[in-house]
Amino acid sequence: MFEPYNFVENLRYMGLGMLGIAVVMAVIIIITSVLNAVTSKKSDNNK
Repeated sequence: MFEPYNFVENLRYMGLGMLGIAVVMAVIIIITSVLNAVTSKKSDNNK
């Protein structure tokens, strides 16, 4: 049996889950950017 009030109560948990996913994705993007900046080769113009 579908009870709309239960769905409304669970929106909080679904929102927290989506927020957690967004935070993890942001952390992965930041770590990737930092590693890319640290390990990138500098262009050598003395050729």
